Amino acid sequence: MGVSNDQVGRQREFDEENQLNFPLLSDPKKAVAKQFGVKRAGPLPTKRATFVIGTDRTVMAAITSETNMNSHADDALAALKAAA
Repeated sequence: MGVSNDQVGRQREFDEENQLNFPLLSDPKKAVAKQFGVKRAGPLPTKRATFVIGTDRTVMAAITSETNMNSHADDALAALKAAA
């Protein structure tokens, strides 16, 4: 699942353009971002972060690179493999 502060319509366009095949949730008020500690002060967008959450709802890994987008998928997959 993905969460961003984009409006639902923009997320729909992004999903159609990129064929993500997973749910995108809209967080325009940044409530979820605040709970996960990725909300920035002021008008700047949220920090880019990926969280791997276990079936018991615990955060198994947090990937926060804002310059290396490939690390998000690679590190998330590594966390899932380590948990298996």
